[in-house]
Amino acid sequence: MNRILTHIPAWVKNKYLISFAVFCVIILFLDKNDLLTQLDRKKELQGLNHSKAYYTREINKLEKVYQDLISDPRAIEKFARENYFMKRENEDLFIISEKPDQAKN
Repeated sequence: MNRILTHIPAWVKNKYLISFAVFCVIILFLDKNDLLTQLDRKKELQGLNHSKAYYTREINKLEKVYQDLISDPRAIEKFARENYFMKRENEDLFIISEKPDQAKN
């Protein structure tokens, strides 16, 4: 047994180094908040921040449209014609689809 321990370098037998190595392994790989989990969470947070910025821009656009609809009667007519295909009396409406029908194939 003594022969085996004499061939091991002193820095490997150091109890502080062994404790530090075990601590690092536990923290980096075995803990609930390990390194890989933290990286995944950071990536998810970036995606959520991009989504937040997108929805903030969309809300601002919709608020502008809402303010236009409240203040301008011509905007109400334009909105109704474009989104709900409404028409005036004695007026014909032709709707041209941009996408070809898949059922005809």
